[in-house]
Amino acid sequence: MLYFTRHGQTVWNVENKICGSTDSPLTTKGQKQAEELGRIIAEKGLLIDEILYSPLSRAADTAKRISEATGIPPRMEPRLIEQNFGKWESTPRDGLAFKKDKENFVSSFDGGESMLRLCQRIYNLLDELKAQPEKVYLLVAHNGIARAVHSYFFDMTNEEFAAFGIKNCEIRTYEFDREKG
Repeated sequence: MLYFTRHGQTVWNVENKICGSTDSPLTTKGQKQAEELGRIIAEKGLLIDEILYSPLSRAADTAKRISEATGIPPRMEPRLIEQNFGKWESTPRDGLAFKKDKENFVSSFDGGESMLRLCQRIYNLLDELKAQPEKVYLLVAHNGIARAVHSYFFDMTNEEFAAFGIKNCEIRTYEFDREKG
């Protein structure tokens, strides 16, 4: 079993900008979202052994607040860093050209990271976690990472992959299929 959440709200989320691998801090609301998610995890008694989080401050701060509320130990995992969207970083999230470009999985967005490279590093991480069936992890990362994680567990079209998203501090549960590769 694996849990996934996206970091709390950031300044650039409010400003409708693509963050990608650019660091944007949590807003006050984002800090409260992280604290609330920690309380929810504690109240539900979710059995999580470790929190793995992206090195970007928005995810690290979210993970640390969840850890403080739950006592679950956090550890930075560099492969959870958000995709670098190259020329699209800091541009409007809802731009039509960006939306279309996200469907080109081989494009590195002029200096960024392609969807295929992103999935390679996330799938490698998930394969490692799957090989440890005795441990349950909470991954604290980003919307782009959420796409890759979801596609590891479910078939998706290119359009579904590009459009997939998760809300700030929404938590999802995934089950590893031990029969598959």
